[in-house]
Amino acid sequence: MKALLTVIKRIHRAAVCTRRQLRSSSCARRSGPCPSPEPHGALVTGSSWELVQRLRTQVEVRPAFITEEEETALLRELEPGLRKKRYEFDHWDDAIHGYRETERVTWAPACEEILDRVRAAAFPADSPLLGPVHVLDLDKAGYIKPHVDSVKVGWTHVLRRTVNICLTIGNLDVRCPVACGSLSSVLIPQFCGSTIAGLCLLSDSIMRLVKEDCSKEWLDLLLPRRSLYVLRDEARYKFTHEILKDEESVFKGQKVPRQRRVSVICRNLPA
Repeated sequence: MKALLTVIKRIHRAAVCTRRQLRSSSCARRSGPCPSPEPHGALVTGSSWELVQRLRTQVEVRPAFITEEEETALLRELEPGLRKKRYEFDHWDDAIHGYRETERVTWAPACEEILDRVRAAAFPADSPLLGPVHVLDLDKAGYIKPHVDSVKVGWTHVLRRTVNICLTIGNLDVRCPVACGSLSSVLIPQFCGSTIAGLCLLSDSIMRLVKEDCSKEWLDLLLPRRSLYVLRDEARYKFTHEILKDEESVFKGQKVPRQRRVSVICRNLPA
């Protein structure tokens, strides 16, 4: 228990490379994101060493990714909108219990700079990104049930002067563009790609991944407060993921207390 608490405390105190520091530090000379102050194994454990190694490029936890001041700036921007919402105890696909959520497209400059750092760390430079940033506020009593992300994350309105009408002629489906004369709002599905990256605010937590077709294969991720997690490819679509309840929040046999948790989530679009 003492060893785990020491890791968490050291993570919370760790220095974070901001963009200003990146310009003058050795991080800039490496032309990449700041390295994690803790080894991969300190924050990721699993059913086997082989599985941990196989997924190490698909599962990342970067502790102390933002400072306490940056966390405060994000919450200052998010709290007014979140307070207007009630915590919900059901979800459209029954995946989340005790939550409220929102999406944001525009951010204050200080927060946008943080999100730029998230995108640079998690996504390739040429990767198209999903515009809205998803914000999920999980009550202390809330939790995320095991689920695999849907590739379709919602619907968006697009203004068009033509609308495709689908006609069935015999065994053929034919799309016929019909002129509307004026701009019309058309609903189209939004899809997300292979990578998801989330900032963890307000609380430490445990994320569990379980192979969808083999429950004996699993990973547990210790997500410290102010850390960044990244899931890619197989880890995202072939493993269920969940955030454990407070009473189940245990990492390597040691209790990790769970409080209210806010996650700020970025996704990419399909290539």
